Amino acid sequence: MKRKKINCETARDFSVEKALEKLGHFPNRRTEKEAWFLSPFRSETQASLKVSRTKNRWYDHGEGVGGNVIDLVCRILKCSIQDTLVFLSDSIPINIMEQRHQLDTTSINIMTGAHIEIIKVHDIIHPALIQYLKLRGISLMIAKIYCKEVWYRYNDTQYFAIGLRNAKNGWELRNKIFKNSSSPKSYTYIQNNSKQLIILEGMFDLLTLATLNEKLLNTSDVLVLNSIAFIKAIERHIPKYESVHLYLDNDKAGERATEYLTKKYKHVIDQSSSYKNHNDLNDLICHEQRKQIRL
Repeated sequence: MKRKKINCETARDFSVEKALEKLGHFPNRRTEKEAWFLSPFRSETQASLKVSRTKNRWYDHGEGVGGNVIDLVCRILKCSIQDTLVFLSDSIPINIMEQRHQLDTTSINIMTGAHIEIIKVHDIIHPALIQYLKLRGISLMIAKIYCKEVWYRYNDTQYFAIGLRNAKNGWELRNKIFKNSSSPKSYTYIQNNSKQLIILEGMFDLLTLATLNEKLLNTSDVLVLNSIAFIKAIERHIPKYESVHLYLDNDKAGERATEYLTKKYKHVIDQSSSYKNHNDLNDLICHEQRKQIRL
């Protein structure tokens, strides 16, 4: 498939909206003349980045800065102008570049597996996904061991995400904006012929534990629940192991599941104290990462 080749002059005409969508950012609201996005530069709940659809310019009200599409991509990806031109011209085929996303963020966030069609799966290469991994404290090298870049269709629109395959060949799908899954929904079971089992709650718990203790994961079998609702479904695997280590969330659902399993099975060990005062393993390393940035 042919791809667009653009220089600085023509790149300035590239839609700011489409560039943001390419980076995994979608508008909270849109009118005929403008679109509002959650800022890609910080965490926020009220959209503060405005895109003028008539002038094709952006302005971040939270920081008081703005500019054209080249300025925006350079700033988000922290890359050179040359890299930005490559991103705008070569990273996605024309037919995807030209799409218009008709859903707002709220409706996208309630995607269901029955409506998600997987289009293609390959190694993680998209800059927006690599940036998201970095934001969550995960290296690309670790993510590539367990996950893929997954492109999928929802309501005739294409999206991309980091994907973790489950035991029934469905996918858990994550990017900076969305948390979705394709059918069939199930847990992920990684078998290494070990007598020790690790049970984790989600994709980023897996990637975080691999970051913190790769040897532990390589010498254990691993179950990623992908939903706390699969506790009963995975119970049949527990008696096979000499020891089982739980890394569930420090919330009510996670605590209830931990209490249930540790009371029922003597060889099940609660490891949540290793991330005490944090919701989960990934929350722990994100906290440590923010501390390092402040120092």
